[in-house]
Amino acid sequence: MADTTETVRTWSAHDTRSQMLFGGVYGSVLASAMVAALIQYGHTTRQSRLYDAAWLLVTGFASALAHGYAHYIAERGPRPRTEALRVLVREWPLVVAVLPTALILAGAGWGWWPARDIEVPVFSFNIALLFALGLATARWAGRTWAVAVATGAGDALLGVVVVVANAFIE
Repeated sequence: MADTTETVRTWSAHDTRSQMLFGGVYGSVLASAMVAALIQYGHTTRQSRLYDAAWLLVTGFASALAHGYAHYIAERGPRPRTEALRVLVREWPLVVAVLPTALILAGAGWGWWPARDIEVPVFSFNIALLFALGLATARWAGRTWAVAVATGAGDALLGVVVVVANAFIE
């Protein structure tokens, strides 16, 4: 039992950083893919954008819960039951990463900006987020600025590929 307690206590900054980066990438790609799927139906009213924002939040929370639960099941062992809650809470970066997209959609629903063509600002924001996460990861790994910028650009490009592929699949 002491071994389990030590494992819980030794959650390092590296693990937290990895979880934040994973959640950020997963959440931004999830948000972009959801918007790509939702805009295919052609609904462009303010009310539909509020509905889209709500569904994005539900999907973000459900994905975080499913991912956390999968981690808990995969790493099952002699651990305290409270560890399940800790594993689920560690998925917060995924939820945080979908919040800006939900806010963009909700803003269109509230009339802050047009409800039509909302995918452009959504995709632009999420691609910029992927670039920033790639850049940060490379810098944290000790890479030069040139390599870090190239890594960020590559991550952003991969995000574009995933979103475009998902749009064609849907």
